[in-house]
Amino acid sequence: MTTSSRYSQDADEIDLIEVARELWAQKTLIILITLIVTVAVGAYAFLSKPVYEAKLFLQPPTYNSIADFNYGRTKEAELDPYSVKDVYDVFIRRLQSESLRRKFFDDVYLPSLPKDKQEGSRELLYAALLADLTIAPVRGSSDRYEISARTNDPSVAAQWITEYLKRADDVAKAEMIRNVTREAEVRARNIEQQIETLRISGKEAQEDSIVQLKEALRIAESIGLENPPLISGNLSSEVSAAMDGQLTYMRGAKALRAEIRNLEERESNDPFIENLRDLQIKAGFYHGLNVNPEDVALYRQDGNVEEPDRPIKPKKALLLLVGVLGGGVLGVVVAIARYVVRRFRTAKRIDPSQL
Repeated sequence: MTTSSRYSQDADEIDLIEVARELWAQKTLIILITLIVTVAVGAYAFLSKPVYEAKLFLQPPTYNSIADFNYGRTKEAELDPYSVKDVYDVFIRRLQSESLRRKFFDDVYLPSLPKDKQEGSRELLYAALLADLTIAPVRGSSDRYEISARTNDPSVAAQWITEYLKRADDVAKAEMIRNVTREAEVRARNIEQQIETLRISGKEAQEDSIVQLKEALRIAESIGLENPPLISGNLSSEVSAAMDGQLTYMRGAKALRAEIRNLEERESNDPFIENLRDLQIKAGFYHGLNVNPEDVALYRQDGNVEEPDRPIKPKKALLLLVGVLGGGVLGVVVAIARYVVRRFRTAKRIDPSQL
């Protein structure tokens, strides 16, 4: 019984020296497996299409590059000027918008695919675009963004970034210009309403003056006062200054008729309305306020978009190294497994009762 137990224990133990001998004995198998795995991995590395990545970093514009957006925007004009952050936020929002991605997918990405792939699931193709064209903030920076494109053609990767960036810039500029123009138009309409109110008030004041002068004319004619009375000394200037209101008739019927005729024949009261010309100048300024897209910038490029000259994957050297190591490990595992199975079968064939 003791001999049987000792043999069973020896059978379950693996001698490292014996294992090393077995591995050496099966070195051909290990080398063969290593070669097979390495060749398979190498075939993938050299036959798969290379993937190229183009990158571009974006950062906020300078204050000078957004100056035209703030032309005429002052506290006196009741229009708050745009900050660099305001303008940059509009651009980033458009850059990351779903509508722009969808438009780029329909106009650029989908037509670039082979005909057979274009007939596949649009959602899967769109998901592939989102994986290939990414926009993300730069780690450690709150206002710098990175836009990258991955394709099998290095020139296409650079073209994608250029085209996508141009589309985002055009849409964001159009939005900013619409905002500026709309606010200017609202301001111009408000001023025009003030001008119209002043003109109405001026017309009513003209009509009131005619009524008052006609009443004074009747009084002057009723008392036979054709010309203003001649008053000498200091009293003359005092009476002349008081020839308004109830004493208007003292101007004399002749002067009153001329004044009434002048008011009735007046075509416009604009020259006589206070502050009207200033308001007209302001309204004209806001009507003519326009921003040239070429004179403003919503972002700055940190560098240029360049065609990548080396693929980011497959990394052939790394894959070959992994193939060699992985194949070697797999070969060793297979060799040890064969050794263990053979040893186990040998132990089963021995009858312990004969020992």
